[in-house]
Amino acid sequence: MAAATAFAFLVALEAAARHYGMPGPLTNQAREVICAPKSGFLLYAGLALAMVVLTWRQRFVALGAAIGIDLAFAAVRWATGAGAAHGQPFGNGALWVLLGCGAVAVTRRTGPERVLLLKGTGLGLLLVTGRKTGDTWLLITSKTRPAVLDQYVATADHALGNPSWLAGRIVTATGPAGFNLLDVVYGQLAVAAVAVALYQLRGVAADRRFPRHHLVRTFLVIGLLGPAVYMVFPVVGPVFAYGTGADHWASVSLWPERPPHGHWPVPDLWPRTVPPLSAPHPVPYDGFTPRNCMPSLHTAWATAIFVHSRRGPRALRWAGTFWLAATVTATLGFGYHYGADLLAGAVFALTVEAALRTFDRGWDRSGVRLIAHGTAVFAALLASYRWLPLEMATHRWLSGPLLVLATASVIHHYVRTVNRWEPRPGATARRPVPQAELV
Repeated sequence: MAAATAFAFLVALEAAARHYGMPGPLTNQAREVICAPKSGFLLYAGLALAMVVLTWRQRFVALGAAIGIDLAFAAVRWATGAGAAHGQPFGNGALWVLLGCGAVAVTRRTGPERVLLLKGTGLGLLLVTGRKTGDTWLLITSKTRPAVLDQYVATADHALGNPSWLAGRIVTATGPAGFNLLDVVYGQLAVAAVAVALYQLRGVAADRRFPRHHLVRTFLVIGLLGPAVYMVFPVVGPVFAYGTGADHWASVSLWPERPPHGHWPVPDLWPRTVPPLSAPHPVPYDGFTPRNCMPSLHTAWATAIFVHSRRGPRALRWAGTFWLAATVTATLGFGYHYGADLLAGAVFALTVEAALRTFDRGWDRSGVRLIAHGTAVFAALLASYRWLPLEMATHRWLSGPLLVLATASVIHHYVRTVNRWEPRPGATARRPVPQAELV
């Protein structure tokens, strides 16, 4: 039933993309069987997820086959002069092996072994297809939301001290080195998620079953639900609404994603000059820039990585902390997000995580309270950004701390509730108070 629902959802997105004259997630994924993939790292991350169900010997065979197929593709492209101008020169092999694992599960496995291999293959393909689904969602936001609400968020961001303008000046000052280091962290967030997930799923091959809850579930649900908020609150980000868009970083980026497309904002201010206070209004925008700002899903995903890395070894915990800090710095410093987006993204992530954990626990009261708290704060943040931005900017010394306290209340409630559910390793359980025996 779940597989059929997912397939129907992908077909609907494919039809929506075709309506606007663009290929959808199914077409884009099918193309990568032959064409240069958009992200080879992501395809190998998906293969790594699928391999958690395999033995070590099978993993080496699968990885060797993927590398061999990639070398064959590279040789053919070199011989024919095709190149990989619109993608990365590797990753096809990982997709071929993923599809091969699915074929082996259907034709050569039976019973629980077939189910386990299909689950592993499905998990890897879901990670890859989730990226394609997100790309299609972004296309839909750009085509169906002609006006953006950046002025509202930028006005509300005065209450937080306009952090994107400050971070943008700092990242600009670091030059190519600082930008490209952060760009790697920002662009390979899914690979970091897979590293944490691999630790959580390390026992699948031995136990022959998946744990009830792991990071990939949260990662995918955030990516599924987040774009729906984009449709309600379309925002493009300060570098696009108040700057020169992708052109701002073209001179320092090692991997420019697209050619310069011109200057769309009403004023060209980012990151030099904070926009002056005035009554905000919707602003018409182009038909191709994604409205993917509110909430910041990169912050949400990095928050999920941080949360799930807490149960790992010290190196993994430090890596999760670094990825969260670097992602927040990049989202602000690149001008892709306002400070208000980051608060909403963190609350969104913890609410999704709480909902998944509560579902596993059978919707107990403490979990439902946590979900209600996170949902209420998230809705209040969006409502205040939309309806009270000028009042927030005018009374910034009151509204700024209130925004931070509201976010902190969800973090505190989440930590307190989850710690009751899952005591930390090594914690001494409280002994029951002895009761007097009845004579």
